[in-house]
Amino acid sequence: MSDISNSTIELAKDGDAKALEALVRGLQDRVHRLARRMVYDPDTAQDATQEILVRIVTKLSTFQGDSKFETWAYRVATNYLLTAKKVIAADPGLSFQMYSDDLLDGLADENAMAPDDHIMLNELRIKCTMAMLLCLDRNHRAAYVLGEVLEFDHGEAAILLDITTANFRKRLSRARAGVQEFTAATCGLANSDAPCSCPKRLSRAISSGRIGHEPSLDLHEAPRYDHVQEYAATVASDLRAAKLQRATGPLRSQTDFGRSVLELLEART
Repeated sequence: MSDISNSTIELAKDGDAKALEALVRGLQDRVHRLARRMVYDPDTAQDATQEILVRIVTKLSTFQGDSKFETWAYRVATNYLLTAKKVIAADPGLSFQMYSDDLLDGLADENAMAPDDHIMLNELRIKCTMAMLLCLDRNHRAAYVLGEVLEFDHGEAAILLDITTANFRKRLSRARAGVQEFTAATCGLANSDAPCSCPKRLSRAISSGRIGHEPSLDLHEAPRYDHVQEYAATVASDLRAAKLQRATGPLRSQTDFGRSVLELLEART
């Protein structure tokens, strides 16, 4: 978002169509990445991205430059992801215990593991680490995504969530502890003694529809499975959960919203 110039913002506020398109395109990947981490289902995340971009455009006149444009836009996005009825309805209400039981159900034994398919293993790795965050309630999930995954300054993240910095740090600490504990106890990438590993889980994940037979387009820029596997082994144990959560790639939007958002707004008026 930092590449959106002040002149583009001002022209967009005045209704300049080209500037509005440029602003939307400058925002869409960042908004999609946030939505994809808060909402597991890719279609729901895509819909949320569109609605957030629409909100940003319609609220653009309220941006007075008192904060960075990036901060203002992320605040609009975060508020939507925490309050929109469609997003709330799509939340599965997982707990770490429920997810652990699911992961351990149907693991292949050492002699029946999936073939060494690093592309699909990577698909499973990323989707598993992203789904893990659904075990946090939305407020703690937002704190973790902003503070640990996207690495926002704590003060700025607190502004996005409309809470004090002290309260943000408490939320982040609780969320971090839950994710670290679960990852260390369950994930074979974080702990070689953990019961679950992607090779053991892949066949069941495909047969149950948890992942498709083909890799997701928005995950193709993520680090390779074998690279992450090697890297995780070199990272201190208390940092592995965060490192694994960040190793998803940019999660770019597969839709160019630059024109479609403006057309949608025109249709609504």
